[in-house]
Amino acid sequence: MALLDGKVALITGAGRGIGEAYARLFAAEGAAVVINDVGRDEAGHHTAAAVAEAIRATGGRAVAHTEDISTVAGGKSLLDAALGAFGRADILVNNAGILRDKSLLKLEEADWDLVMQVNLKSMYCCTRPVFAWMKDNGGGVIVNTSSTSGLVGNFGQTNYGASKAGVMGFSNVLALEGAKAGIRVWTMVPTALSALTAPLMSEAMKQELAAEHVAHAALYMVSSLSGQRTGHALFVSGHSIRELKLVAAEGIPGAGYRPGLTAHDIAAAEDRIFRPEKALTIMDFAK
Repeated sequence: MALLDGKVALITGAGRGIGEAYARLFAAEGAAVVINDVGRDEAGHHTAAAVAEAIRATGGRAVAHTEDISTVAGGKSLLDAALGAFGRADILVNNAGILRDKSLLKLEEADWDLVMQVNLKSMYCCTRPVFAWMKDNGGGVIVNTSSTSGLVGNFGQTNYGASKAGVMGFSNVLALEGAKAGIRVWTMVPTALSALTAPLMSEAMKQELAAEHVAHAALYMVSSLSGQRTGHALFVSGHSIRELKLVAAEGIPGAGYRPGLTAHDIAAAEDRIFRPEKALTIMDFAK
């Protein structure tokens, strides 16, 4: 039996790239798929419609959804599309995202607002109605897409990094709120080939970082293979798969337990406050 037989998956930003890879693999594993994307190809046709048609041509079940999900009405319409076509909503993958890279002093308000609208607000707009349906109908799985840019930083991406760091916080809270309702929540932190990165990659690197490598990790997350796991963040690329989580150093007692603590005392205890290991940077995830 296929891993997702009888399931219905809603995937945002699925007209190309990683989202398309998710949609094709989920459909191959038996899921009915709702493919959201507002993007169009060079001829002006919706990419979501092309992906849905390709899945149907191979015997799968898929419909396209081309509404703007960064509005409350658009997010609700994604759930309505799933219920109208397939009657359920078992899986939600919040994958939609955009870049508007500029260093802070060159970053205008419009570029900040647009990235937040697409990358973070759309997550609220789509998740809230789907979460409510899942809570009333036995649970489900939600995967939210973050980035190493938000977790360790990347030059020129204050807007993108802030939005993706927000995703991590959103997921952490959502996992707590969904636990009693049987709603499992994951954070996906992917690195893969995209239209933006392709010109910078060798042919060998393009193969190593193909979107399909990330899709199999997403399938693990949303299927029964991952059991009851929830609240985890996974970094996934063709190079490695590993959990990411916040850790704390040993530290020292604060002033409430150590009267008279001074800035000089803090400086003298740096070996316990700061971990001696090298902190991760964006380059550590390219290996």
